[in-house]
Amino acid sequence: MTVEVLIETARKIVGKYQLSNADFSAGTVGAALLTSKGNVYTGINIEVACGIGFCAEHSAIAEMLKNRETQIEMIVAANADTIIPPCGRCRELLFQVDNKNIHTKVYLSTEHYMTLDELLPNRWEPSI
Repeated sequence: MTVEVLIETARKIVGKYQLSNADFSAGTVGAALLTSKGNVYTGINIEVACGIGFCAEHSAIAEMLKNRETQIEMIVAANADTIIPPCGRCRELLFQVDNKNIHTKVYLSTEHYMTLDELLPNRWEPSI
């Protein structure tokens, strides 16, 4: 799978999803990830009060986990116009789901990616 197809997959699910409050939103960001087994999982963001929403990457990772996979080859988040780099919380989640994800290609544009290792140099690791 090419990164262009992965980006297009993320953008296909972007949209305005109606929530109960006009100040809340969902689906303004879509994420798509490719696993080491070649499967693609997607997710959308949810923005609601009190910080209880979550990023599109979290949603895609949850879908992946439901299918008993943990290793991610590449991931991208996007809205209709822009590739969106993962926040620190998303970066930590990628690593903590499976330490092998340190080699995941995280796309920052259609032409440029960085590995999770490059984006998360001082990651949390449990003390032994």
